[in-house]
Amino acid sequence: MLDKLESELKTRGFSQKTVESYLFHNQEFLKFTNKKPEEISEADIKNYLNYLNSEKKYKPRSINLVFSSLKFLYHNLLNKKIMENIKIPKLDKKEPVILSKEEIKLLLNSIENPKHKLLINLMLTSGLRVSEAVSIKIEDLNLDEKLVKVRSNKSNKDRLTILSSRVVDDIRQYLISKKDNNPYLFPIRDSHVTIKLPQKVIKQAAKKANLDKRIFCHALRSTFAKTLLDNDIDLPTVKELLGNNLFNSNIYQQAYTEKLKKIKNPFEDV
Repeated sequence: MLDKLESELKTRGFSQKTVESYLFHNQEFLKFTNKKPEEISEADIKNYLNYLNSEKKYKPRSINLVFSSLKFLYHNLLNKKIMENIKIPKLDKKEPVILSKEEIKLLLNSIENPKHKLLINLMLTSGLRVSEAVSIKIEDLNLDEKLVKVRSNKSNKDRLTILSSRVVDDIRQYLISKKDNNPYLFPIRDSHVTIKLPQKVIKQAAKKANLDKRIFCHALRSTFAKTLLDNDIDLPTVKELLGNNLFNSNIYQQAYTEKLKKIKNPFEDV
């Protein structure tokens, strides 16, 4: 049954990370119950979730992930609607960290390595996920048109997003000094750097800049989205550039609401 689960997840375009996560949680659940999937009841799932909460001290976000993993198998594949009456902890919505222009300058100026600074600036000014940024290939770049093709690891749907003039200039200079034949923009040996590199760079730069916010890589993507909205880029375009819906936050909703307030309804005189 887990083979069928893996096949269905891949067919629907789930990322490899999500596939592995869903398989893991379903395997752990079956070990816990010592039953076959066809034998599972609502009570089994409730007992397992209670165990994770009380014994394993899982946080609400982790319990939600387990719940989603199990629900996909039992509702979607086995058509056993045994989880409809199960209540799970609600997630507290965390407002995204948005950087000001001054904070952006301080952050970037705290990065001495040119390649590292280019990587972080690319993430910031193109709205890239960290996994997308590290895996950019040179052939994905259209520097003349200031565009980059993003090979998405999350949805298996490639997209285009924008490049800033400064980043384009920096990439041109960087490519002149790049000596290897590795196809990746940020290479290491015969592959690309891992997501740990930008995560480490951001952490060290934020500390060096004495920024009083908890800044992670995702803050760059959030700042990109908010900045576009503040500069009157329409919401569908922002969503398209991001390749995702980041907008379940009051910060984005407020920015978009302010834009809507400025629109004059063309039917005023009707």
